[in-house]
Amino acid sequence: MDGTILVADDDRTIRTVLTQALTRAGCRVHATASLVTLLRWVEEGKGDLVITDVVMPDGNGLTALPAIGRMRPDLPVIVISAQNTMMTAIRATEAAAFDYLPKPFDLPDLMKRVASGLDRKRHAIPVSAPGPAVAPRGDDPMPLVGRSAPMQALFRSVARLKHSEMPVLILGPSGSGKSILARAIHDLSVRRDLPFVTLTAGDLTGIPAQSPAEMRARVLEQVAGGTLVLDNLADFGPEAQARALRLIDGLTGDAAPRLIATAPGSVPGLREDLFYRLTGATLTLPPLSGRPQDIPLLAEHFLARHGRGQEIRLKDPVRDRLLHQSWPGNVRQLENAMHHLALAAPDISALSPADLEPVLAPLVASAPAGAAGEERMADAIARHLRHYFDLHGDTLPPPGLYERILREMELPLITIALEAVGGNQARCADLLGINRNTLHKKIVTLDMNVTRRRKLM
Repeated sequence: MDGTILVADDDRTIRTVLTQALTRAGCRVHATASLVTLLRWVEEGKGDLVITDVVMPDGNGLTALPAIGRMRPDLPVIVISAQNTMMTAIRATEAAAFDYLPKPFDLPDLMKRVASGLDRKRHAIPVSAPGPAVAPRGDDPMPLVGRSAPMQALFRSVARLKHSEMPVLILGPSGSGKSILARAIHDLSVRRDLPFVTLTAGDLTGIPAQSPAEMRARVLEQVAGGTLVLDNLADFGPEAQARALRLIDGLTGDAAPRLIATAPGSVPGLREDLFYRLTGATLTLPPLSGRPQDIPLLAEHFLARHGRGQEIRLKDPVRDRLLHQSWPGNVRQLENAMHHLALAAPDISALSPADLEPVLAPLVASAPAGAAGEERMADAIARHLRHYFDLHGDTLPPPGLYERILREMELPLITIALEAVGGNQARCADLLGINRNTLHKKIVTLDMNVTRRRKLM
């Protein structure tokens, strides 16, 4: 690579790493912790590409993008941010950033994007003028948050589609946030001040028989040119599909709404003519098992929301425990668990793995039979260990794995045993078949909070 890179980030470590990597790649680097300094360099004509953080001590990198665009329309800007929400990606796209990366970012990936940006500048590919960024109304009940590759790709797709008129099909398992994504697309679009109407299969079939014209008139009156969502196509039987098709075919003209449909995945028995009318674009929300690195991020968000707004940073043992938990109910289930934890834990700013067990243990006990079936304990442990190794990709987990895994097995075992005997340590020691002093030492080592209570057997 050949070019001058302007780096603006208030984190000295990031500035150092980027400076060293870009210099080794053949670039010249000017690095600063000040947004004002960055803007001065841009105005002076320095730099062939900019890498900037969003939150800076003296300003916001996103709000500075229009000024950079006015001064140097051909200057590519790569935005990096620890604010891993859909709105950050949307605002970066709206402000005509060349690219956007969430922190922590993959350095080789960033270097490829820098090379692409420098190549674009050399060939003078024009950039579109920035438009006004619009935030969805209110707080999302299940936020579209994530630094994982699937979520970042989803955010970019939403940024491209939000002003489009084409229909959108949103796929994803239960609890992944399909209805939230549909609402976000509406709230980010030019239709945001118009109605947002959801139709289920029951809405279409649970009313007295009526002509297609009457049905269209009723829906058109409700939606008034806004957004119409056909919710959960898996529930649409032949009659509901036929009515939906007749309805869609009549939604034309200036008052026609934008169509969005949701489904859990493939929908066996869905009519092809209906499918093709609903799939101008397809967005897929992955299950939590497909983006495990987002689980701690979401957990911290939910704990902050339900813990009276205090900022939460989970310790590594707590994050590991959440990563080892199965979440078949996806984001909705995770939020419910964190809401319960925020109410039950004595201090959510200092959570330990022991605090999690009373909340997470019932999730395993109440899991659907098909989730684990007759799985033996050894098989379950093997499955979780393979998942743990997979989370580290091409690298190995940190040393000390044997003691760490035994500790994680001990904690839920002792927690559940103590619950079964009402906190009586003598009875718990007998139940486990260990010495009472040994049990007491383990309780201290595992930082467990034991409360005696009367147990009704």
